[in-house]
Amino acid sequence: MTDWFQKQWAGFTYWHIVLIPLSWLFGMVVGLRRYLYKRGCLKNTRLPVPVIVVGNINIGGTGKTPLVIWLAEQMKLRGYRPGVISRGYGGNALQVSEVFPDSDALVAGDEAVLIAARTNCPVFVSTDRISAGQHLLKAHPECNIIISDDGLQHYRMQRDVEIVVYDSAKGFGNGALLPAGPLRESQDRLKTVDAIVRNGAEHGKNLHGITSIDMRLVATDFYNLADHQLKSAAQAFIGRKIIAVAGIGNPQRFFDQLSDMGLQFENRAYADHYIFQAQDFAGVNADAILMTEKDAVKCKPFAAANFWVLPVNAQVDNGLMPIVLNKLNRK
Repeated sequence: MTDWFQKQWAGFTYWHIVLIPLSWLFGMVVGLRRYLYKRGCLKNTRLPVPVIVVGNINIGGTGKTPLVIWLAEQMKLRGYRPGVISRGYGGNALQVSEVFPDSDALVAGDEAVLIAARTNCPVFVSTDRISAGQHLLKAHPECNIIISDDGLQHYRMQRDVEIVVYDSAKGFGNGALLPAGPLRESQDRLKTVDAIVRNGAEHGKNLHGITSIDMRLVATDFYNLADHQLKSAAQAFIGRKIIAVAGIGNPQRFFDQLSDMGLQFENRAYADHYIFQAQDFAGVNADAILMTEKDAVKCKPFAAANFWVLPVNAQVDNGLMPIVLNKLNRK
């Protein structure tokens, strides 16, 4: 069903005769809800420290997690002590939970575990981000700023800075709202955020009068999932039998990255947040199975000696941090 919707969202088909009226209804509900929060008819809550929301207006992965990791590090460099809250998408936690680098990704969510491992910041997950923030600050009163991984549409939580991320390869699909398109909110929403970050190329593209800030995901050496002390450059895999797996928002970006390294491989794409299990790799004959860090946190319990992980770091153009710091300084 997910694949079917992805195909519909790439353009317009006969199915949109049914889907477009539903998207109009969805848009009315979304617009009314946002208006009621803006007018104070629906109550929202301010946490006692500033909140930066990193989100998107469309369904699917856009590169929020690498940006959250980068932003947490940048804030620490400037003297802040950040904490991170997340919905814990892909996990099944039933209550507010603190997330650690060794937490079970099936409970806490793959992105939250990855953020905890990469940032060494307090991370809490809950479907109620206000409650997650409150628990975080109670457990870690030293934190003086919160970064929300997603939550752009969580209007019950007041925020000080809004950053939207989008994938330059997928863009905004056909530009229609759910279920006729991939958008949670219309592109007019981009006029109200503080910064738009574009994950990928297309330097200088302008959206609604706001110049996007470029972000690139830069790979480092591979590490072995069964033994993190083992490192390997891409060249070591050339000429070997390789299978690349990816259960992320844009698997093709990962596969293209491997191809750019000169690797030849069989690729296997899965749905975003796919829950890998040992049987997915049963009988797989390969010298190396390559995967992203986001997938690796779910494969760690059954990691084999041929599981290799490609870490990536976000490189963000200089324009983002002045926007964030100027907005915080005005508070």
